[in-house]
Amino acid sequence: MMMVELTSVSSAALPVAELTDHLRLATGFADDGSQDAQLESCLRAALSSIEARIGKALMRRRFAWQLSKWQSDELQSLPLAPVESIESVKVISRSGGETLVDPARYVLRGDTHRPAILAVGGTLPSPSQGGMIEIEFTAGYGVDWAGVPADLRQAVLIQAAEFYGGQADHDTGLPFAVTVLIEPYRAIRLRGGGA
Repeated sequence: MMMVELTSVSSAALPVAELTDHLRLATGFADDGSQDAQLESCLRAALSSIEARIGKALMRRRFAWQLSKWQSDELQSLPLAPVESIESVKVISRSGGETLVDPARYVLRGDTHRPAILAVGGTLPSPSQGGMIEIEFTAGYGVDWAGVPADLRQAVLIQAAEFYGGQADHDTGLPFAVTVLIEPYRAIRLRGGGA
């Protein structure tokens, strides 16, 4: 399985000014923007680390996920939430030939933690031996920073400040305040595997 981010968060969408205020960098001085590149880098790292911990995309963007077989003939859980839409499902042969699956054959089951593709009136089409399936989907809470839940925005700012100051916890990589803020968004696994 491999997932690729097809679109990324634009620099303009990142809350550099909010992080500057959070760090109080401009207190008593004019903000000349000289730290903006470093702050942007810290924000991207914070977004990435929090998204990895909670299995959620904070800001909306497109992804492509490739897998060798379906979870079952009728259902495939997606690796990221919240999913806004399924853009396409392709079955790719070992030789690279692509077959676009008719959108009438599947539906998105929205879920806070484990959205899934469900087969409609039958089964999901399987690839031949050595082939794969590629699912393109759009996931994320909001198209901009304001669309991200407030507690997750605060967690990103705290984590970015830790990265900026070089004070990240070496055991977990996350400050205690961040772990408390993201805990409600973490998926609870009831079965030992990744069902």
